[in-house]
Amino acid sequence: MTAYRCPGCDYVYDETTGAPREGFPAGTQWDQVPDDWCCPDCAVREKVDFEEMGATR
Repeated sequence: MTAYRCPGCDYVYDETTGAPREGFPAGTQWDQVPDDWCCPDCAVREKVDFEEMGATR
């Protein structure tokens, strides 16, 4: 699993934990997150702006 960071606010989307409050249960891979999804914390950045952080455990 991989984690992705919003460069605007440092929110991290981790595929291992998902984002349940956003409707993405644990294990939801990044490519399953819609392209028009924006950061749930700052709402400014779009999915394409997130930076890959690498593999998580």
